[in-house]
Amino acid sequence: MLSRVLGLVRDVVVAVFFGASAGADAFFVAFKIPNFFRRLFAEGAFSQAFVPVLTEYQQKKSHEVVQDLVNHVAGTLGGVLLFVTLLGVLATPLLAMLFAPGFVGDEYKYALTSDMLRFTFPYLMLISMTAFAGGILNSYGRFAVPAFTPVLLNLSLIASAIFLAPYCDVPVMALAYGVLIAGVVQLVFQLPFLGGLGLFPKPKYKRQHEGVKQIVTLMIPALFGVSVSQINLLLDTVLASFLQTGSVAWLYYSDRLTELPLGVFGIAIATVILPSLSRKHANDDGNAFAQTLDWAVRMVLLIGAPAMLALILLAEPLISTLFFHGALKESDIPMISASLRAYALGLLAFMLIKVLAPGFFSRKDTKTPVKIAIRAMIANMVFNLILVWHLNHVGLALATALSSWMNAIWLYLALRKEGVFVWQPGLLMYFGKLLSSCVVMMLALWWLMPSEAIWYQGSVMDRVLWLALLVGVGVASYFAMLILCGFRLKHFRSAS
Repeated sequence: MLSRVLGLVRDVVVAVFFGASAGADAFFVAFKIPNFFRRLFAEGAFSQAFVPVLTEYQQKKSHEVVQDLVNHVAGTLGGVLLFVTLLGVLATPLLAMLFAPGFVGDEYKYALTSDMLRFTFPYLMLISMTAFAGGILNSYGRFAVPAFTPVLLNLSLIASAIFLAPYCDVPVMALAYGVLIAGVVQLVFQLPFLGGLGLFPKPKYKRQHEGVKQIVTLMIPALFGVSVSQINLLLDTVLASFLQTGSVAWLYYSDRLTELPLGVFGIAIATVILPSLSRKHANDDGNAFAQTLDWAVRMVLLIGAPAMLALILLAEPLISTLFFHGALKESDIPMISASLRAYALGLLAFMLIKVLAPGFFSRKDTKTPVKIAIRAMIANMVFNLILVWHLNHVGLALATALSSWMNAIWLYLALRKEGVFVWQPGLLMYFGKLLSSCVVMMLALWWLMPSEAIWYQGSVMDRVLWLALLVGVGVASYFAMLILCGFRLKHFRSAS
């Protein structure tokens, strides 16, 4: 939560200093490219393949064998990442052309994006090795350190925007420098904790290592499977680069607000259940496996449903209060709010994908989610091409939401068909409590909502106070209704 809140503060600072300018568009593209590859090599395919294998080694083999696996994975992953990073730095103009072809006609944006990529692309190697370290820590139940690590990225970017930008010939370049600094700091931060587990990596390279081969076999199909949402977002960026200046930034700011509940709850739950599901599968405990999946989905529904509705209802209040300062213009607010509403329609699906996918990866099944992800990605491309011409940047966000729902539903149906996802007793009662609480929250927000002029002409303090009141009343009414319906704190705890 600290990481995501600071991430929001970071985005507010970027909006204040750089708004939705050409420089902001260039940075968001330069930062998205290594982040996309990071999801492929790090949190995405690699983590989903590495954690189940590491957990099996941890459960069934000696500490020395686990250390040997860590050493060889570090050497193999590090070697591949070093090669990809060097290639990426040399090919920055080509990458900029590939991922933002619409910038090619704008000499300033294209050159600036290429320059920034030379500093942001090495972040791929640094953060991927950080994710490797975090996967080890998570497997041993040390969740706090990897969860805190992104705080360092946010602090680095905030400090760069405030203190470094004034000394740069092109101020927005300070953000690119901040990304590189953050990569180094995040990796160094986690290494002592690996030493505390007695698993400090001593990189070795051996392609035929049994554990490495197993991870690579699981990882290759997962490259598409778990990263489909990132591929969809990059497709959005490619098409948005052809739209009017500011479109990339509008999509970025709105996407970041949907990332807050997704990161605080969806990714947090997914991070916790993957090692747990892997252990239960290794121990052939099917009932506990099903109970854990059911608990994860119910928790996502409990938080994701009201968050989705609140983002739709409070789009303008949130955007104007958080971002309408400094360089951002009044005309940007409705543009960001519209794409926020479109993204918000898919928030619950984004969260469900995060907790349903581990149901496959924990059982070393990467093929099924890959097939589903490819179908969803094709659907997203079709939706993009249909909607972008009529709705511009909003169409891109809506296409992502629609394809994500298709992805989530297909994952759920596959898990049900394989018999590993089984709804636990009390489902109808649970949905009744959830629905009634959401209705009460929406009515409370609708009744309390002030005039639209507050969000455009009101002072900063007026906007802050009104938004705080709306959020407070929304949260209080939702949970008060849950309590009246019989929901208690014990229901948050996993049954297994």
